[in-house]
Amino acid sequence: MSGDPLGLPEFRQNPRDIGFVQDPYPAYDRMRALGPLVYWHEFNMPCAVSHASVNAILRDRRFGRAPIEPVTPQARLAPFYAVEAHSMLELEPPRHTRLRGLVLRAFTSRRIAALAPEIEALSHRLIDALPEGPFDLIASFAQPLPVIIIARLLGVPEAMVPDLLRWSHAMVGMYQAGRSRADEESAVAATTEFVTFLRDYVAQRRSDPRDDLISHLIAAEESGERLTTDEMISTCILLLNAGHEATVHSLGNAVKTLLEHGRFGQQATEALVEECLRFDPPLHLFARWAYDDIDVMGRIIPKGTQVACLLGAANRCPRHWDTPAHFDPARPIRPHLGFGAGLHFCLGAPLARLELQIALDTLASRLPRLRLTQAPVYADIWHFHGLESLGVTP
Repeated sequence: MSGDPLGLPEFRQNPRDIGFVQDPYPAYDRMRALGPLVYWHEFNMPCAVSHASVNAILRDRRFGRAPIEPVTPQARLAPFYAVEAHSMLELEPPRHTRLRGLVLRAFTSRRIAALAPEIEALSHRLIDALPEGPFDLIASFAQPLPVIIIARLLGVPEAMVPDLLRWSHAMVGMYQAGRSRADEESAVAATTEFVTFLRDYVAQRRSDPRDDLISHLIAAEESGERLTTDEMISTCILLLNAGHEATVHSLGNAVKTLLEHGRFGQQATEALVEECLRFDPPLHLFARWAYDDIDVMGRIIPKGTQVACLLGAANRCPRHWDTPAHFDPARPIRPHLGFGAGLHFCLGAPLARLELQIALDTLASRLPRLRLTQAPVYADIWHFHGLESLGVTP
């Protein structure tokens, strides 16, 4: 059967199906068997599923995040989309270029590298607080680690961490498949609270700058340009929501993978970290809009079409990887698409990699006999891909 209107092979798969949520990779294999581009019936959009097609779309400037025709959100969702309107994740040049350049002047590689001792000390502190018996690694370690680091990076008091977690969980609910009216209301309420807090906090830092990211964002200037308060607020929310959620899932998925494959305890080399991110990445779908009629792998994507890039499928494409379903920490390092590619490559990738490397090494040194106590369960949050819990015992 052909998908309408592009004549692509049609694929049917409910993204809320429990089997798919727990293991989407067999479905991705069936998609790729139909070709590099398929029409996913339930999402009503074409999807790129091979490494070549996903990589081509992500790197082609004729595809972008912003739709050609602006979409006016429902009035009740306006607070959430007001933040999105200033987020570099949703913008294209020249606004994206300006925003990313200014943010990178504050979010430097030196500043990220300097966090290593804090990440290690916090990892030990969280392990010290663990119970002697079985525990949930997600709630006790993977979740608090990145949010505390981001709070410190922003200069936000650590006492705010429960609020940051609550706001982040609610807001990212807007991106999951089959979101409900309750999910939307929760996201709007969280957005309103988060924006109110940050607006007051940015005002404080304007009058009393400190050595934190918000103060550096305020000071960042390029060619006479500075971030507006709304842009600063959206940037801080993006750093928390995208960075925190993805790192929680990356760390939980990595520990699960290492335990299941008898590899836990190995040194977290660059190759091992990259293989964890390739094998079971935290984000599986990232969409683009076509700004022209564009040939992708011999298929014309018409101008104005939204295309889904399936990162999880691309990372296990057999045309790009040898034995892609096999977890191999000795695999030669090659670029994967776990952090995207091109103009919107993840700004926080260096921090996520650093946190993953330090956290895995610290867990291995402190809890060398760590083992699973029950079968891990993935949360019903696709197109994110992360564990609901990870029951382990030391």
